Amino acid sequence: MTERLAAAGSGLPTVFVGEKSLHSRYDPAAEAEKYIKAFNFSEKIRFFILIEPGLGYIIPVLRRLFPQAKLIALHVSDFFARLPGEAAGNAVLWSPESGLSCGEFLEREIPDAADFDSGIDAVKIIEWRPALAAYGGAYKDLLESAVTFIRRMDANARTVRGFGRRWFRNFFRNLGVLRVFFGLVPGSGPWIITGAGPSLEGVLPVIADMQRQGAAVLAASSAVPALAAGGILPDLAIATDGGGWARFHLCEGIRCASGRPLFLAAALTAALPCQWGDFPVLPLSDGSLWQEAALERLGIPRMVFPQRGTVAASALDLALSCTKGDVFLAGMDLSSEDIKTHARPYGLDRFQEERATRLDPRYSQAFVRAGQISASGSHRVYAEWFGGRLAACSGRIRSLGKNNPVFDALPSGERPEILDAAHPARPRIEAGILRKNPVASDEAVRVLTDLLNTDGPSQALLRELGPLLLPGGGEPSVEQLSKEIKALILRQGVWKGAGGE
Repeated sequence: MTERLAAAGSGLPTVFVGEKSLHSRYDPAAEAEKYIKAFNFSEKIRFFILIEPGLGYIIPVLRRLFPQAKLIALHVSDFFARLPGEAAGNAVLWSPESGLSCGEFLEREIPDAADFDSGIDAVKIIEWRPALAAYGGAYKDLLESAVTFIRRMDANARTVRGFGRRWFRNFFRNLGVLRVFFGLVPGSGPWIITGAGPSLEGVLPVIADMQRQGAAVLAASSAVPALAAGGILPDLAIATDGGGWARFHLCEGIRCASGRPLFLAAALTAALPCQWGDFPVLPLSDGSLWQEAALERLGIPRMVFPQRGTVAASALDLALSCTKGDVFLAGMDLSSEDIKTHARPYGLDRFQEERATRLDPRYSQAFVRAGQISASGSHRVYAEWFGGRLAACSGRIRSLGKNNPVFDALPSGERPEILDAAHPARPRIEAGILRKNPVASDEAVRVLTDLLNTDGPSQALLRELGPLLLPGGGEPSVEQLSKEIKALILRQGVWKGAGGE
């Protein structure tokens, strides 16, 4: 479609897409005023996502009615993003030529759901409906991207409410247990990311062959036993899950390593077994103020990535940042294969086997579990995220084996060519930091309490800690947060308090 500007009856410009006008041909400003006021939006809204607002007549109206809200305009066409004018100064703009996918742009402009109590109620999508008639499918795709982002944000918010306190305790517990930290030097060789989907079993020989040729293997911790069964020790494992069951995957990984060095990239909010105290760990931070302040004071190396909700997405972030070469994906089913939910062997299978009885056999348990996973909808949310991420990284990502259909458009990597020996892919480890005494957690608590007790702690810090420590508790005070921090950490048994309290 070709856009052209024309003058409306009031003298203000309007725009035509073909023969269809995006704004009133008489008074576009009055039209926008009436349109926005008809919604009667809540004052709690902090972010407005505008779907193809055209020349942006609704932007000054929203700015006047909601001066504290952030306005984000998503354009179907680059035509509008190139126009100068007042609207561009009152909203952040995205268009196809921005260099980021729509999802990545929204992730950058809207903080994680953990940053505010009201969750998705703080974000509102506003459609400029005349653009639907003008742009059709392209408009619908843009709207779907925004809806997918909000759906994922809602899932993250629910996860924070359920796991926030556990993440917080894990962070300080891990600082008290872990002793060896390392960093990675980026390279240019190929990396293989392995999830624990059922299809992983079918490509183990290919992965083993590629690793022998020089490719680096980055495995979700739950995939390590299946890789070990195929004779593969990953160059790097990754763990981000805060649930207690995640420890069993890592314990199984230690057993499968059979004394060989196993390097781990892990969110410090993850559930890590105490056995990992003497193994080298690359900390992953979500970039939150409280995590960054503690790690900076302690001088601990880390890589910063946003929370994704699934370890496979974090693994992709890590691999893309550590190599300029191709990234191969395997075991990314994001679905069950009949009643088979994971590649075998799997670290949690023994618990179901122990519970099996004549009236509740292992087969029936697997059937119920597969149905529960499918009904949760989490796999669909993750697949939608990968769809947007892959669109922004075309050419670098390849598929090994039978992954989720969202990966079907990727080139196949089942017949890898001999890798270039001049560009080794193995992760190069920077010098680690050895902490012989578990004092890091004490220092981290002091950093956090100092931040809270400064004159006027930042609102961003309060918005981060409130939903984590007091979910559903509204706007907590500094005193409430300080008290809750000490209670949680003392309960965890890793902090003795300043001055021996």
